[in-house]
This record gives sequence, C-alpha cells and structure tokens, in this order.
Amino acid sequence: MLSSRPFTFDRTMRILFTLGFIAIVVWLMNKLANVLLPFCLACLIAYFLEPICEFNMRILRLRNRVVPTFLTLIETAIVIGGLVYLFAPSVMKEIDQMETMIREYGAHNVDIPFLPHEFSEKLRDLLDLDHLKDLLTQDHLSSIVNKGVSLVSYSVGVVFRTVEWFLMFIYVIFILIDYPRLMKGFRLLVPPKYRTEVYRVEDDIKDSMNRYFRVQVVLALCAAVFYCIGFSIVGIPLAIVLGILVGILYIIPYFQYVTLIPVTAVCYIQSLGGQIEFWPQIGKCVLVYVISQCICDYILTPKIMGKVMGLNPAIILLSLSVWGTLLGLIGMVIAIPMTTLLLAYYQEYVINPETRQLHEKKKGQ
Repeated sequence: MLSSRPFTFDRTMRILFTLGFIAIVVWLMNKLANVLLPFCLACLIAYFLEPICEFNMRILRLRNRVVPTFLTLIETAIVIGGLVYLFAPSVMKEIDQMETMIREYGAHNVDIPFLPHEFSEKLRDLLDLDHLKDLLTQDHLSSIVNKGVSLVSYSVGVVFRTVEWFLMFIYVIFILIDYPRLMKGFRLLVPPKYRTEVYRVEDDIKDSMNRYFRVQVVLALCAAVFYCIGFSIVGIPLAIVLGILVGILYIIPYFQYVTLIPVTAVCYIQSLGGQIEFWPQIGKCVLVYVISQCICDYILTPKIMGKVMGLNPAIILLSLSVWGTLLGLIGMVIAIPMTTLLLAYYQEYVINPETRQLHEKKKGQ
C-alpha cells in the first residue's frame, strides 16, 4: 500500500537521491558490462551447481565445502565430456555429409525450383568451397598480413576474452566454496527494520527460480530427445545437432522456433541432390515441431509445472524484450520467473492491499 506521508522537502530529496543512485548504478553496469558479464554468468552457474555441491556434502558428510566444490566441477566436466564423447562422432559424420552436399551443389549448375536463376547463381557462389579457397590467394593473404595493427588488436582482444572466461571459472569456484557465507553477508546488508520483508521477497525469488529452472531443464532435455528422434526419423542431416540446439533454446520461451531457419536451410541443401524434394521434407520437419511441442506443452508442462507460470503469450514476449534489454541473455533466461513474481507482488501490494493486511492481522493473532 502506498504511503500517506506528505512529500516534504527532506523526503523529496531522499527520493531524488535514490533515483539518482539507481541511474548511476545502471550507467556503471552498462559501462562495465564486459567486466560484469563473466561474474554474472559465474553466479548463474554457481546457482545451478549449488544443489549438487550440497548433495556431495551430505554424501561425504563434510562441513568444509572445498572438496565438494571441486568434486562438483569434476562431475560436471565428466558429464559434459561423456555427452561430447557420445555425440561427437555422429555430429562430425553429419557435418561431413553436409560438406559433401555443399560441394556437389557448388559443382553442378542446379537451379533452385522456387527462386530466380540469378539468386541461385549467387547462392551457388557462396556455397562453392573452391570459391572460398580462391579467396585465400597470395594477394589476399598479403593484404591480410599487411593489416598488422588489426591483427595485433584482434589477438589482444582474444587474450582478454580468454582471461575473462578464466576469471569466470575462478569466480565459480570461490562462489561455490563460500556460497552460504556470501548469502548471509548479502542478508546482513539489509537494514534491520526492512529485513523481514526483504527476506520474504528473497525466499520467494529463490523458490520461484528453483521451481522454474528445474522444470525448464527437464522440459528442455525432453524436447531435445524428441527433436533428435524426430529429425533422425525424417532423415535430415545434422539431426542430433539441431535437436540439441532446440533443447538449449527451449529454456527461453518460443526461442526454439528460431531453429526453423537452420532446419529450412538444411532441408533446402539436402533437396538439391534431386533425391529428396524440398517441400515434403520441410513438411515432415514441421510435423516434428508440431508433435514435439504438443507433447511438451499439453502433456509434460501441465503435469510438471501446472499453472504456476501461466502467463499470457504477449506478457511473455514483452518480459523477454524488457529483461533481455536490461540484462542481455541472462535477463531472457530469468525473465519468466521474475515477471511472474513481480505480477504477484503487484497483485498483493497494489490491487489487493486489503487482503494482505487481513493476512498480516491473522498472523499477528
């Protein structure tokens, strides 16, 4: 409920000072985005790995978090390495098949049935690997070498990016080791008279995030499996790669449909050999999307998530745009749970403040 206190000069100055402080913080975050990004990603990774670290502590019956932290990182590396070991051969084989198709298309003057002849020739030049090799002639290489300053600048940039990602790994280690103490330290920063309300908001955010991300990870894994199987049945190249890509993008609502672009490109290249027609093949892929999405949206999601995050699609797209603008990719990942929580607080504090006051009176009794 909004305060009924008059806007005195002192209160007005405090409000202006607070708004100015927030503006300065936002400006600094924008200026230091490249520095803060590894730290923010490290916090997000540590947040995901914290339950595994806690589980390792319980299994090993240790109070010190150093050993469980490194064990968690080793387990994560083993899982990722195992997945790479299992899928890498198939992926490399599919990439070789795609390269062969592109070479064959570049070698033959095959027009695309639904595009003008001039566009087909231009696309053939772009896909011709021999044409790409011709670009690396002695003259081109000399011109590239002569741009020494640009090359040095690029190398320095690569070094700095490498250092940033190495720092992210270090951040993850230290955040996981001191996770409970860091959380306790952040709580102590809150003034005593606001702690009850702030702690409640913090617990609500934590519960909302945990519930949402656990469900989304399960749904993303299921979606990846469905799409990998579906694309493999259809018989398009890069079926596993595209299926995994759909699963990764599934964490952000509606982003899985972005993969229709590479799927269309793959079907188009596959159809150039003449053995498979483009439209029936893309139709089968669209059918894979429809069936997989129906299973995920109408069977798995209601059973796993229920209506906890039920938002209007327009609100979802708006929240993705706003949070993505503020925090980039991380903002898009956390957009749905944060928007749901903000709407819940808006309902509680602004629309129905009487209901909240009634609950507080009951608790006081």
